[in-house]
Amino acid sequence: MLRYDTPLRDMQFVLHELLQTEAVLGALPGLGGWDSSTLDQTLETAGRFACGELLPLRASGDREGCRIEDGRVKTPAGFAQSYARYVAAGWPALAADSRYGGQDAPELLHSAVSEILNACNPGWTMFPGTAHGAYQCLLAHGSQAQRDAYLPRIVSGEWTATMCLTEPHCGSDLGLLRTRAEPASDGSWRISGAKIFISGGEHDLAPNIVHLVLARLPGAPAGVGGISLFVVPRFLPAADGGLATVPNGMVATAVEHKMGLRGSATCAMNFDGSTGWLVGQPHQGLRNMFVMINASRLGVGAQSVGMGQAAYGQSVAYARERLQMRASGGARRPDLPADPIVEHADVRRMLLTQKAYVEAGRMLVYWLALALDVQARATDPVEREAAADRLSLLTPVAKGFLSEKCAVVADLAIQVHGGHGYVCDNGVEQIVRDLRAAQLYEGTTGVQARDLIVRKIMNDGGRKFRLLLGQIRRFAEAAREEDGMAVFCAALLAHADDIQQLAAEIAEAAAHEPDAVGAAGCDFLCAFGHLVCAWLFAQAAQVAQRRLAQGADDPFYAAKLATAQFYVARLLPEADFRCRIARTEMHSLSRLPQERLFV
Repeated sequence: MLRYDTPLRDMQFVLHELLQTEAVLGALPGLGGWDSSTLDQTLETAGRFACGELLPLRASGDREGCRIEDGRVKTPAGFAQSYARYVAAGWPALAADSRYGGQDAPELLHSAVSEILNACNPGWTMFPGTAHGAYQCLLAHGSQAQRDAYLPRIVSGEWTATMCLTEPHCGSDLGLLRTRAEPASDGSWRISGAKIFISGGEHDLAPNIVHLVLARLPGAPAGVGGISLFVVPRFLPAADGGLATVPNGMVATAVEHKMGLRGSATCAMNFDGSTGWLVGQPHQGLRNMFVMINASRLGVGAQSVGMGQAAYGQSVAYARERLQMRASGGARRPDLPADPIVEHADVRRMLLTQKAYVEAGRMLVYWLALALDVQARATDPVEREAAADRLSLLTPVAKGFLSEKCAVVADLAIQVHGGHGYVCDNGVEQIVRDLRAAQLYEGTTGVQARDLIVRKIMNDGGRKFRLLLGQIRRFAEAAREEDGMAVFCAALLAHADDIQQLAAEIAEAAAHEPDAVGAAGCDFLCAFGHLVCAWLFAQAAQVAQRRLAQGADDPFYAAKLATAQFYVARLLPEADFRCRIARTEMHSLSRLPQERLFV
């Protein structure tokens, strides 16, 4: 069985020492009560819940999966009971507005708790996971009547929620969407169409499910500019606020048989004249839905870090127990018949790679989640704009780069375990299968790369991009004279220059080579992700260096410094060859038509 220990010490370091969360939150209206002690206690409680309730269901949920019985989806044994205890403990309400029954916690805390839940059981966590994005979407774009009708029950966890975008013929290209909405005499709409890959589209955890559905109005413009958003409940709410018991013309026609995340009900849904209500203005559906999409993309980053942490923690535990051969420099444990494999250099390389990617991901996700709080609550418009810029630019990095690199972490877990990782006993092969979806849903890595280059860099003339690079350069210039910081700062300055130049080259090539962005995009995303994570590690190293200079005897700081040094020396150089590849590929991939290339 998979073992998991909540990484509270590293979480606390990122929250309190790196990000100075207490000071930031204390300056935001409504968040002053969430001090360091309260955050720590909440994370400890979340860890106990996840380890006690969710971790034991991880493997059994994977084996059992979800199934359809009498037209209803049945979840694996124990899932419904754990969800009921999750609701009773108030977890769904954590980062929601108190006007609708929430606890007014920071989004930062929501992301940290999400990491813990996903580490223990990502299949189960998919059910409540989409509800928070639906809450944010309705809060931002729903009418007051819609908020009053749905948000209290979503916030309490009484009802769950989904987003219904994908159709059999359209995934990333939502301009091909066919689901239609016909007007009804009472001001509602009748929604008809087929949706696929709907996480939690039907289940037995809650008595009602609120679907946010994209559809077209009669005569709507073609493409994404003709898409509208509707709220469509599984059961119609009673007019008097009582139980929702009237079926609303929808059915789950299938539950997908998947590579991983088998405990999650990924449904094919058919809407047959289902009653829905327009959310926001006509033809603004995709724009409005992006509140939920962006929340989900950042959520995938937290999910990836959580599963990566589970893989890394299991690897370290196994490497300390598994005895094989003697270390190259001589016996480290002469009292044992062989040394633990953690003493072998190649195993330590793999463990450090895992550790570095997970800790880099945690810093990035928490930093962006904190930006959500600043964007929503800061009284200074300049602060709000800076936070919004950070989120806009780096959300595709959090989703795309972290899902790719945490997949490396999971794969290395199998390698550390050897043959014991390839079988099911230790749980790491399930992490590989579960985590593979993170590179696909909410936009593949290629989609994230295009979003980063075209929408987030080129569309505003590189303004947000230059601002971030300026921050990195100012940090490096200021810190380069500090003891132990020169190697970090030199690397940051060199890579910032190279990546800025590459961005300019891609933009120039795209003007006359339409495929340049697609050809170079994933390599650019990877290189940029490395730069951002190296910058975060440099800041972490600075904190650790100062603590050690002050005489701190906590071995955590020496380990943090060593991990930061490893990242810059061993992992950041990937950005160099990614930039070289991008410069070559943007001009070469389209030289031959596909008919002549794939023969």
